[in-house]
Amino acid sequence: MTSVRRRLQPISLAVLMAGTTLVPAFAAGPGAGLAADDGTGSATGSYLAGRYAQHQDDWTAAARFTAQALDADPDDPALLRRTFLLRLGEGRIDTAIGYASRLLDEKGEPQMALTLLAADALAKGKLDEADGYAARLPTDGLGRFLTPLTRAWLATARGKTDEALTALQPLSGVQGFEALYNLHAGLILDLAGRNDEAAARYAKVTETDAPLRVVQIVGSFMTRTGRKDEARKLYEAFQGSNPDGLLVEPALAAMANAPSDTRPVPDARSGLAEALFDLGSALHHENADEPALLFGRIALHLRGDLALAHLMIGDITASRDHHEEALAAYKQLEKDPLLGWTARMREADSLARMERNDEAIAILKDLAAERPERTDAITRLGDIYRYAKRYAEAIPAYTTALERIGTPQERHWPLLYARAMCYEKTKQWPQAEADLQTALKLRPDEPSLLNFLGYSWIDRGEHLDKARAMVERAVELRPRDGYIVDSLGWALYTLGDYEAAVAKLERAVELKPVDPTINDHLGDAYWRAGRRNEARFQWMRALRSADDDTDKAAIQAKLDKGLPEQKAAAKQ
Repeated sequence: MTSVRRRLQPISLAVLMAGTTLVPAFAAGPGAGLAADDGTGSATGSYLAGRYAQHQDDWTAAARFTAQALDADPDDPALLRRTFLLRLGEGRIDTAIGYASRLLDEKGEPQMALTLLAADALAKGKLDEADGYAARLPTDGLGRFLTPLTRAWLATARGKTDEALTALQPLSGVQGFEALYNLHAGLILDLAGRNDEAAARYAKVTETDAPLRVVQIVGSFMTRTGRKDEARKLYEAFQGSNPDGLLVEPALAAMANAPSDTRPVPDARSGLAEALFDLGSALHHENADEPALLFGRIALHLRGDLALAHLMIGDITASRDHHEEALAAYKQLEKDPLLGWTARMREADSLARMERNDEAIAILKDLAAERPERTDAITRLGDIYRYAKRYAEAIPAYTTALERIGTPQERHWPLLYARAMCYEKTKQWPQAEADLQTALKLRPDEPSLLNFLGYSWIDRGEHLDKARAMVERAVELRPRDGYIVDSLGWALYTLGDYEAAVAKLERAVELKPVDPTINDHLGDAYWRAGRRNEARFQWMRALRSADDDTDKAAIQAKLDKGLPEQKAAAKQ
């Protein structure tokens, strides 16, 4: 059968010559416009729709369309690889396993397919089969990390600790991965009951600031092996260096109980899940989210309760605006003692991004009530109200957060800034001014604060010289910020220096070409500078992009009548 991809070029040309496009058909809904095609058109249409869906980051639709194309052209290796990866990425593990088995007959060694098959064989207790897949894993690229970890945990599954450590050894020589080597060597030695050796490996992992999962694993080991004082120091060090100390509170509370034999990584299956998550997490931190997602899916196939893998998948899918998938991942963690709070906070974020604000608000209100000493949930509640332009409701949320803080520190200036915005929007300028001045005492050279207070004074005709100096300083600190450059232009306009105002406002429009306020300001400056046609052009641009009826009416009035003859420094 002729390859779908080889047919693509002439058929695509024919489609274009006919004056049509596949994008509107796809956008109208999955499969729209394709069902009526003949066999050739359907296969090619599915392929094109799959590529478009993947380009739009819609893996579910991409997988469906690509699978349809593969059904029409089952011998196409590129389609097979793409369909496998898409199915794995959306978490369709059983289907992905079927495609992975077919990929083994292709040239080269399909690394992700071998990884999934080895993991699945381990999960089913088929160690000989798992070893066979692992033996085919490459040792270059990601294989430099993946292959030693996989082979080490398969040896551990057979109880061969020394063989496992030997398999893991190549990882110790890879710069930047020494901590991963020591962590997994410690886990393997821990399972073998070789506690002193495990302790030595774990000590190397915790020499510098360790992430949450390492703290959880090593702290558990210390507690189980009679090192409770060391465990307490480890937890408290983590709590002291991380703003979200809530994450280790359950572990600290458990210190009062007798040591448990329960290990965070109880067997080789869980160990390989841990290894795949660790690789995925490292890739995620490097913004390589696609392979991170794939490793996370395989890790969860091995161990469905691996909480951090659910969190990572939720974060990756949320970053792609796939918020329903993100919510499903976060909901797995709602009752998790370590990550439940974080997951619920992120649920609220996803709901807000989907404009399901009432649901997000309900979650945040519950969280804020549960922990009245914390400020994260109540601050986020204020943010959601503010983004929804519910300014009057945002103010008490921010006020509660500030009351919980007590005496604000430098890091709290954004909270004062946010409340000041809400005060200004609700026409409570004295309160807004007070918050801005307090924030500037905490952060004197913050461009956003200098600009907000300086611009507001200019717009109100107050403290003009001081306000101009503040805005000039803000521009000096952030010269490519169109809003700040606009503030300086408006200051010059208000002071009657129209030629200088035009120059600054033209620069602001270059930086923010479709902002209605900036275009409106430039129109005013043009008019006062005697450039009437250019003024009307800018006002028309402002009118097209304005979204407030009052603003539109004011701009239309200027288009109809121009600016009134008045003193140059009179306020607009």
